[in-house]
Amino acid sequence: MRVVERVRGYAGAIKRARRNRGELVGWLGRRPQIGAATVMYETALLLSNKLDPRLKELAELKTAGLVGCQFCLDIGSALAHTSGLTREQITDLGRYRTSDAYSELEKAVLAFAEAMTVTPAVELEELRTELLTHLSKAQLMELAAAIAWENQRARLNQGLGVRPTGMADGLTCAMPEPRRAP
Repeated sequence: MRVVERVRGYAGAIKRARRNRGELVGWLGRRPQIGAATVMYETALLLSNKLDPRLKELAELKTAGLVGCQFCLDIGSALAHTSGLTREQITDLGRYRTSDAYSELEKAVLAFAEAMTVTPAVELEELRTELLTHLSKAQLMELAAAIAWENQRARLNQGLGVRPTGMADGLTCAMPEPRRAP
């Protein structure tokens, strides 16, 4: 059932796209091998359903905010709504540590996404250990894969100048997080 709901969420988000619709597809069409590999990995993540989709969407949205990808924040915010994240959870991403909007598990997931996204990746051992008290190894694998892939997506989209399409128009949309000083 989770897979069906996630597919519906993706279809609904894409249907809401109002502008810049063909940018990403146009870029991927220039290198069909990369486009095919992208579709395969996206499908594998979509069909993986050991991990609660809310946790996956939360981690991906946090990652997109840290990287600052406007397209990813647009689609990620739309998907967050369909997966059941609250307005407060979407707007409090930048201050998740002190927010009451998240459970301890959700805070650990967000910390893991943050640690995997900063360069260099930091404090992963301790976070893995903490997450394994809540998640199975298969769920942790799925979470790490989703975060790593969101980093790839966000950086590719930024490199190619892919712009938001309006999938989150009228919804609460996550904002890019302020850059930290190195």
